[in-house]
Amino acid sequence: MAGTPNDFFVGSFPPKPLSSPPMQPLEPPDTHHLNAAIGWLGLGCLADARDELKLISAGNQSHSDVLEVWWTLCVQEKAWPAALTIAEQELKAAPGDAGGWLHRAYALRRMKNGGLPQAWDALLPAARQFPQEPVIAYNLSCYACQMQQLDLAREWLQRAVKAGTKAVIKQMALADDDLQPLWSEIQEL
Repeated sequence: MAGTPNDFFVGSFPPKPLSSPPMQPLEPPDTHHLNAAIGWLGLGCLADARDELKLISAGNQSHSDVLEVWWTLCVQEKAWPAALTIAEQELKAAPGDAGGWLHRAYALRRMKNGGLPQAWDALLPAARQFPQEPVIAYNLSCYACQMQQLDLAREWLQRAVKAGTKAVIKQMALADDDLQPLWSEIQEL
């Protein structure tokens, strides 16, 4: 399987992340609707969250903050095709933000015609673009582990530890069923 952490930087320096143009901040009343949608999501009131999101102006529907809340709503509804579409919009709206890459892989893993290989293939290029983002390396470790590529999973988990906070990564990993085959090793981190 291609995609070991060392494959990315042999013979060259890691590329710099893309810089997204700064997004204009949302203003009232859109900020109010967005905050209300976040509150409704937190309460598990998905229909109310959707209603609030629909009240955000058309011009701000593609704002990265709005797209992230739409994506979260789709995930809670397990509406994977819609979550994938929104993740693709996130990538277009903010290519220099790792969130769209992570969201796309997350949705692909759960789609009817998706799965772990699709999620892996979708997220792997982001590891080059965001070498210091521990969640990307962590998720690649999870995918590799679930595909029975345990050595590769170990490499990506070590990369996540190096990029992030060791105690946080360890705690996440010990609570993550995706990494259960490595739990005894993770205990020793």
